Amino acid sequence: MRAFQEARHTFIAGERIDMGALAASLGVDRTSLFRWVGNRDRLLSEILWSLAVPTLDGAARAADAAGSVGAARIVDVLDRFTADLIVAPYFRAFLTREPARALRLLTTSSSDVQSRLVSVVSTMVEAEQMSGEFDPAPLSAEELARLLVRISESFTYADLISGETPDPVRARAAFEYLLRPTTPSTGAP
Repeated sequence: MRAFQEARHTFIAGERIDMGALAASLGVDRTSLFRWVGNRDRLLSEILWSLAVPTLDGAARAADAAGSVGAARIVDVLDRFTADLIVAPYFRAFLTREPARALRLLTTSSSDVQSRLVSVVSTMVEAEQMSGEFDPAPLSAEELARLLVRISESFTYADLISGETPDPVRARAAFEYLLRPTTPSTGAP
């Protein structure tokens, strides 16, 4: 849909999405735009997820290319994903420009973005479990996924949460501490 694509382009350019300006650029009224894409938070959530998916896919491909399996693969994927988010200019611009909205859209239990990410990580944990390469016990795959996502959030949004610098190296150390991979994982480039 054209409205989504234009809003996504605006977001990637590091600019604020203004629903009135978006409606005007599309030659429609705000009511029509809201019917198409939902409210601004819904649109931002969809844009954020549309950018997270290729980032996750790239992290998974890199971990696979490195030959990571089991806990090491989970660490590698999450490490690369977290590191990529921390340095993405459009993402940092959004966090800086709208910190409260960003945290609400990205880290709350009602967040579509967080629930989708937990689902993807849970599926990844289950796949490693089914392959015989990893056992999440005593937690379920979903419980472990939720914890891993929270760790990622803690380091990705450290500047907003605690005033510290976002740090992918510390995030990786936390993933490794929790998962204790038996073979060394490769780390993000």
